[in-house]
Amino acid sequence: MIVVCGEALMDVFDAGATATGQALDARLGGSPFNVALGLARLQQPVAFCAAISTGFLGRRLLRTLQEEGVDTALVQHVDAPTSMCVIGLDARGVPAYDFYGERGADRQLDAAVLARVPGGVRAATFGSYAMVVEPVGSTQRALVEQLAGRALIAYDPNVRPTVEPDLARWRDVLAWMAARTQLLKVSEEDLGLLFPGQPLEALAAGWLAQGVQLVVVTRGEQGAVAWAPGLHVQRPLPRAVDVVDTVGAGDTFQAAMLTWLAEQGRLERGAAGMRGLDAGAIGAMLDFAMQAAAITCSRRGADLPRRHELPA
Repeated sequence: MIVVCGEALMDVFDAGATATGQALDARLGGSPFNVALGLARLQQPVAFCAAISTGFLGRRLLRTLQEEGVDTALVQHVDAPTSMCVIGLDARGVPAYDFYGERGADRQLDAAVLARVPGGVRAATFGSYAMVVEPVGSTQRALVEQLAGRALIAYDPNVRPTVEPDLARWRDVLAWMAARTQLLKVSEEDLGLLFPGQPLEALAAGWLAQGVQLVVVTRGEQGAVAWAPGLHVQRPLPRAVDVVDTVGAGDTFQAAMLTWLAEQGRLERGAAGMRGLDAGAIGAMLDFAMQAAAITCSRRGADLPRRHELPA
């Protein structure tokens, strides 16, 4: 089983002006929530570890997880509102985010959940703002320590300055995670925020020196690039994409990478699952992940693909 840790919320899209105001279209969301759904749709056994509101929006989130086949035994049910992320798109379909969630349920995950995490977990993925706000951030980092040495740890910072504007906080958590992560995926856009002007190669080399086994940088229309010890792999987009919007593209990429590793038998090795990947295998994984992300980009919102939509 793969455990996905982080927030579940509502993505509220701008649906245009009306005579009396603005129309809004609320969709289920949250980066880790999307990753969990993506893994389930790609036919991977997955559990979601998070705090979810007992209110009607929380119940809607929970029902979708269960209907998609995500294990919700690690969900804590809390009496707090569901966070909302209001999204406006520019002419190119690139999203801008306004966040409403200072006291949201997704921040309330506490350490009691750690005792319920099964011993057979072979992979766990973390990311987005739940890693940098409290108390959920401390709980997730405690889970990283609990799984250290036996489960493969994946991390995607997925920086959201509208939630936590202190970029030093994001850098601190990334540095902490780099010493405990085997698969680090980060967008070039996020690196531009956190480390402006620093070459990708130098950043990747630093993380590899800390123990990361594979660093993957997604570059939008320029494809993806990866570094492993002694290896550098760069892959273009596998095909042209008719972009509707890019919401959920990075989450799809993360879910697809973990799916590729699972289908190759890599996750059965736990923390050692990334070792021994050659350039051809890394390239194949990147191609698979980009094909999955391209499908999401061709749809409105984070509508992640199912396994039959992707090649064997």
